[in-house]
Amino acid sequence: MSAVTDLHGGPGRFRSASASLRSARCRPEIELTEIPVPMGPSDAVAFAATVTDGTASIGRTGPDELATGRFILSYDPARRHEWNGAFRIVTYVKAQVERELGHDELLASVAWSWLLEALDRNGAAYTREGGTASRVLAEGFGQLADTGEVIDVELRASWTPHDEEFGKHLEAWADMVCTFAGLPPVSDGIISLTGR
Repeated sequence: MSAVTDLHGGPGRFRSASASLRSARCRPEIELTEIPVPMGPSDAVAFAATVTDGTASIGRTGPDELATGRFILSYDPARRHEWNGAFRIVTYVKAQVERELGHDELLASVAWSWLLEALDRNGAAYTREGGTASRVLAEGFGQLADTGEVIDVELRASWTPHDEEFGKHLEAWADMVCTFAGLPPVSDGIISLTGR
């Protein structure tokens, strides 16, 4: 991930957390970009993620996107009791899935397990985890009738980091986004053979 400038002049602890995120080493298949924080606390840092099939032109969007998402780290010591810590991570990921997989009743629980497995695999300690997983079915009509049935899986999740190694949390989440995109897991010493 390329270096980015600090968009915030927050307290030292928050600046340290932001620096930890910016030093994360994520898979090369995922493009991470720091973005302005959507409506919310001032002491927060956000990233957008995109995984493409590797053949898309630069700047092109649409069917070549395999998965997209958002990752936000918020810092608010006043919410320590509610969050069980001063930091909270809030995430979103969306990916189109094949028709058969999209109709599988277990898809939502599998999507949730992908997140927990990625956090555990990356050594990202967490507490107070929660989320929702959805299957979204879209059918085209009229001029869009030939688009057929499109099924997306969406996961909205949040958790409190149990430590301050925030880069591990971003790396874990990025791994999970790649799983949503249908990419195989990558272990140390194993290279993923993808179009990129």
